[in-house]
Amino acid sequence: MVSQPGVAVAMMTILRNSFPRFSDWPKLSDYRFIDYATQFYLAVVGLLILIFHDGHVNYWYLLLAGHVAVMLVVHFLIRMHTAFPNARVVAFLRFFYPILLYAFFYEESKILNLMFIDGYLDKFFIRLEERLFGFQPSVRFMEALPYLAVSEFFYMSYFSYYIMISGVGLALYLQNRGRFFHYISIMSVTFYLCYLAYIFLPVVGPLVFYTSVEAFPDQASLPYYPLEFPHHLTSGLFFQIMKLIYHYFESHGAAFPSSHVAVALCTLYFSWRYLPRIRYLHLGAVIFLCLSTVYCRYHYVVDVFAGVAATAMILPLGEYLYRRIR
Repeated sequence: MVSQPGVAVAMMTILRNSFPRFSDWPKLSDYRFIDYATQFYLAVVGLLILIFHDGHVNYWYLLLAGHVAVMLVVHFLIRMHTAFPNARVVAFLRFFYPILLYAFFYEESKILNLMFIDGYLDKFFIRLEERLFGFQPSVRFMEALPYLAVSEFFYMSYFSYYIMISGVGLALYLQNRGRFFHYISIMSVTFYLCYLAYIFLPVVGPLVFYTSVEAFPDQASLPYYPLEFPHHLTSGLFFQIMKLIYHYFESHGAAFPSSHVAVALCTLYFSWRYLPRIRYLHLGAVIFLCLSTVYCRYHYVVDVFAGVAATAMILPLGEYLYRRIR
């Protein structure tokens, strides 16, 4: 049994060695691609807050302090895992910490997405949809199919986003840890780049037609506002589930590109590559998820196209960086 003084000395050694001199940073062989990607995102957004917060971000110093603190905690966690590789709790946090940060980064984008542009860009996107289609697909799609069974199917398809992320991740974790780490790395890069886009391109999406948005002073002048849902559709189970999720976790200004589409395509990429038994079922689920983003009135069609385009760029970039840094 290790004595308490011995444990204290070991902990002090880890603490002392976990904050190397600047010249030692390039030698941190304990870092993996996901660690560099996460620290880079934290550093870039922290610098944006520091430089451009003036008059746009309340309590910016707390956000900046949070970024610095998370960077230090992540670095310390990596060093802890190196010192105690068999500690299960440390190992779990070491490899799953990016997932724990997704919600924080997503919510933060709501605070930062008016830092560069004074107002949401929805009027431009509404006009663009009208020019492309002659109508608003996010309004007309549900009006064309106002049936409870159809509505529930599409809301269930939209909800499947969460099952895709966790299901593919769990399957790969049980199948092969290397493939799981690969999955988490590319998935995180997809999330991070979408979050960066939200900071520079704040778009609420069709929610502006039926949900009050504080920083949208002339929202009442928008077409269709306030948009009503067919009453018989609102009683559906999955409608209520998504209503609850959006009430507590939705971040206004995070519509373009659609992270639902981008991340769902990312999960499809990994299931197609590593989980052949479900690839066609997964493909069908992703197609209906893309349609559901418009039917359920969460995204404009151009958001979906942007999500597809973002994935087409992020996947090869992420793969290249992952293999180079690994």
